[in-house]
Amino acid sequence: MQLQVFDIKRYSINDGPGIRITIFFKGCPLSCVWCHNPEGISPSQSKLYTVGKCIACRSCIKACPQKALRPVKGKGIVTDTKKCILCGACAAACPTKAMEMAARGYSVEELMAEVEKERPFFESSGGGVTLCGGEPLLQGDKLLPLLDELGRRGIHRTVDTSLLAEPSLVEEVSRRCELFLVDLKMMDEERHKKWCGVSNKLILSNIRLIAQLGCDFLIRIPLIEGVNADEENLRESAAFLASLPKVPQVEFLPYHDIARGKHDRLGTKYNPLGYEMATPSPEKIELAKVVFAELKVLSKS
Repeated sequence: MQLQVFDIKRYSINDGPGIRITIFFKGCPLSCVWCHNPEGISPSQSKLYTVGKCIACRSCIKACPQKALRPVKGKGIVTDTKKCILCGACAAACPTKAMEMAARGYSVEELMAEVEKERPFFESSGGGVTLCGGEPLLQGDKLLPLLDELGRRGIHRTVDTSLLAEPSLVEEVSRRCELFLVDLKMMDEERHKKWCGVSNKLILSNIRLIAQLGCDFLIRIPLIEGVNADEENLRESAAFLASLPKVPQVEFLPYHDIARGKHDRLGTKYNPLGYEMATPSPEKIELAKVVFAELKVLSKS
C-alpha cells in the first residue's frame, strides 16, 4: 500500500490557499508534449543523472550489480538501459547525488510525518497539503487513506489533477478534499490526442461532474502559442466552463520550457517531434482574459 512519490516541495504558495506542502505522485495517463515533470509520467521507477554534479569518482560504477554503467568522455557516466534494472545501487553510492532515483515509496504514516513538520505554516497562513503529480488519481484507492488521515487531522486538502480517472474515484476524492485544481488543456478531442496522447472526453465529463457535485475547483489552462492559445480554442473553452452548473475561476499559466533540463537528466528528449511551441505575448494573455470575461468566466488575479 505504499504511495509512489517523486518529489515533496515545502513552502509552496502557488498550489492552493496559504503556505502548503505539495506532494508529487508518480505516474500520469497523459503525455503532454510540454510536461513540466517528465520524471513523473511513467508509473515505474526511473533514474536521473546530472553530469554537472558528477565528480567522476566512479562509486556508481563499482556499486552497479549489473555492470550497466560506463564513463564516456564529455557525457560523464552513461547507463546501458538494456542492462539497468533500476535497483538504485548507483544512486545510493553517489556522494554528490549526481545519480538519483526519481521516486520512492511512502506509507501514509511516513507522508504524515513529513506533513506535520509544516503544520505551523498551515496554521499561520490558512494553508495545507496539495496532492499533485504526475496524476495523483492514477494511484487510485491507495490515495484515499491519505486524504482521510489529512481530514481527520483538520488539514486543508487540495488535489491537483487532470481528472482523467473513473467517475466513481473522482466522487470518492471529492468527498475527501476541499479544493480541486484542474488542468484544461484544450477542447478539440483530436488536438488533445495529438498534444496529450489521450482523448479529453472523460476529462470534460469529470469537470462537469465535480461542478454538479458543487465542489470548489479552479481551472488552470497552460497557455501555449501554437497549441491552445488560438481564439477558437479560447472561446470554446470559455463557453464550456460558462455552461457548467458551477462556474469556476480560471488561471492562465504561460508556457515555459523548464522541462528541457529534466529530459537531459532522464536521458530522454524534450519535444522529440519538434513541434512549434512558444510563450504567448502579453497581448495574447490579455485577449484570453477578455474572451473568458465576456462569458462571465473570471480569471484568478
